[in-house]
Amino acid sequence: MSGAAHRAGSVVLVGRPNVGKSTLLNALVGTKVAIVTPKPQTTRTRIVGIRTVAGGQAVFVDTPGIHAARSPLNRRLVETARRALEETEAAVLVLDASAGVVAGDRELAAELAASGRPTVVVLNKMDRVSRPQLLPLMAELGGLLPGREIVPASARRGENVDTVLDAVVRILPEGPPLYPDDEFTTEPARLLAQELVREQVFLATRDEVPYGTATLVERFEEKPEQGMTVIAATVLVARPSHKAIVIGTKGERLRDIGTRARHELEALLGTRVYLELFVRVEPGWTDDPRRLAELGI
Repeated sequence: MSGAAHRAGSVVLVGRPNVGKSTLLNALVGTKVAIVTPKPQTTRTRIVGIRTVAGGQAVFVDTPGIHAARSPLNRRLVETARRALEETEAAVLVLDASAGVVAGDRELAAELAASGRPTVVVLNKMDRVSRPQLLPLMAELGGLLPGREIVPASARRGENVDTVLDAVVRILPEGPPLYPDDEFTTEPARLLAQELVREQVFLATRDEVPYGTATLVERFEEKPEQGMTVIAATVLVARPSHKAIVIGTKGERLRDIGTRARHELEALLGTRVYLELFVRVEPGWTDDPRRLAELGI
């Protein structure tokens, strides 16, 4: 890109739930900034990841999946995604290639086409379909979003992620970098810790439990002289039965959640981590706007 103008800007990752936006964000940034689970609506807040390359800097904003929301919690998630869509300069529309182009994808594509917003389309999870199956999907998307680059990719395997990144940088406005080139996120370590604990709760619990849980870091104390970070986090649950599931027989599941979260935290923070976990029943937290705001939702 010698002699070319430098490009920089904010890019929203948008799509239906569970199409792999957070996995793609981590792959584009080159390090883990967003939690990933197989469960829809894992992402609850805007998570920002920054990638700097020669001649460009993309500030990616991961968002909750856009869907028909009914509960107060889900309505707030969709509002978060839509606000990010309005506030960023470009978009990456992410679809699940193995699901095909469905009604929710068409609605988002029509919205992006009408807005005229610079957009790259990513057919994610290409490793789950044969190459010939991708062609009609790409043709349909080309009709929905004329003139936009369409890239089949597998965020999980890292296939074509560099192609997506190159395509994104090309649609950004000209301008200087927005952040130092060694920064990869704007999220404070405390929030990242909160998310990593929640990720392990989601992965460890049964289908009905995760959506009634949240995590809140009550203490985050760095002790550089000891090469340690002390973290105390509370897992909020909506029902007493959920508390029993999170804790498990003789506390076994909670210990396992803590061990896995601690390993993730140590990799993120580069220090030893002392992690304490508590579980508290708080009925109705998902319907309480004040509590949702405290949780950053």
